[in-house]
Amino acid sequence: MQKMLELEVIPEHGLTSEAIEFLLGMHFSTAVASVQGHVGHIKGVEISYCDRDPLAYDLTIKLSQDGIKLIFDSISQRLKVIEVYDLSMVRLKYGDLLFNCPDVSPTIEQIDQSFGATRPGVYDEEKRRFTLTFRGLAFEFPAETKFQPSYGGSRRELGRLQFPPGESPSVSHMAIYSGNSLADCTAPLPPLSRLPTLTCRGVDILRSGERTTGVAVTLEPNMGEIARSSFPARSVNSDHLKRPIRFGDSVQDVMSAVGAPSRIFYKSEDKMKIHSPNAHRKSASLKSDYFYNYFTMGMDILFDAKNNKVKKFILHTNFPGHYNFNMYHRCEFSLELADSARARSQAQFIETPVHVSPFTKWETIAEKLKPSERPVVLNRASSTNTTNPFGSTFCYGYQDIIFEVMPNGHIASVSLYLPPGLSPSQEGEDSLLSL
Repeated sequence: MQKMLELEVIPEHGLTSEAIEFLLGMHFSTAVASVQGHVGHIKGVEISYCDRDPLAYDLTIKLSQDGIKLIFDSISQRLKVIEVYDLSMVRLKYGDLLFNCPDVSPTIEQIDQSFGATRPGVYDEEKRRFTLTFRGLAFEFPAETKFQPSYGGSRRELGRLQFPPGESPSVSHMAIYSGNSLADCTAPLPPLSRLPTLTCRGVDILRSGERTTGVAVTLEPNMGEIARSSFPARSVNSDHLKRPIRFGDSVQDVMSAVGAPSRIFYKSEDKMKIHSPNAHRKSASLKSDYFYNYFTMGMDILFDAKNNKVKKFILHTNFPGHYNFNMYHRCEFSLELADSARARSQAQFIETPVHVSPFTKWETIAEKLKPSERPVVLNRASSTNTTNPFGSTFCYGYQDIIFEVMPNGHIASVSLYLPPGLSPSQEGEDSLLSL
């Protein structure tokens, strides 16, 4: 028999224990990693999302054998609401006092004893349920009662309803959220790290004419809880830092700008190589190009093996339904491209910038830019597992940019590369001359 989870309820904050915690504001990938770290205790995990329109509906992680549902905002992908929909599957406490377990039933009286006084609960006559709310915490009770007096002529009040002896309802549903209203709540900022961190707040793609020259990463420095408690006078966050990274920059340049990567990956295969005019030339060196993976920034940087210079950037949108979903945080990139479209009523070219973000759909871009008509079909799979349940994506080229597009029309990734004939070493020299 599976051991029941015992979690502490912290209103407006989350569910915690010594082994595991679910905190409002935590990123989807952090929650998944937490669940994976307790695979022996947590079973029956279900992830739900809308494949056709992933931005219209929230992401959810349902722990079906623990009665818990985690709801993540579809835009920020941070935890917005924690629901406990079946209290018989989990032990809950507030402070050191258990208020829900096999020996203690979470009745109205028990909730009042554990959490203290609050406003009278509102009765929904249509759904026949009460909702008792505290700040950042709501309890729902099913109510089958004949006593339904009105309060102020408009709403039903739990405090004025009466129940036969021994028939007080128990909690059927509990929700933890940020703010005063469950209906209007939003995902809070991520929980503060104990150690100093750099958080990526955006990536601007740098252009010069019809060429990409690099990216500018906006970073927010956070001192962390330990430094904040030791130096309270310095607890106010510094201004955001903007760090440019250009084609031809060295490894040292990149690490000085944005820090060490999450992982270094040596490139062993390139599924797009066959489309290169030099695909079948023998390499003069057995060295392999390598990626610096910045998972929390949603960015990969490819270095040339010969010169150890930047030659490509890959920016990820982390949409559910993509092969790489949950590997990266969403990269909040901003790209402006010149649109040279002939006006229907005028015989001249009108240039208006086309703004591309992680949320721009491909059809909007294609209407204005007229990229390559025939896409390259990309079917991602690993060398050990050739199955891809999400299907193929489509790669469209425009100037020195490749847009990887999902079947639902959303952009999966944007790749920025050096055009053929240019080397990372040459770009690095040109950047130094321009300084």
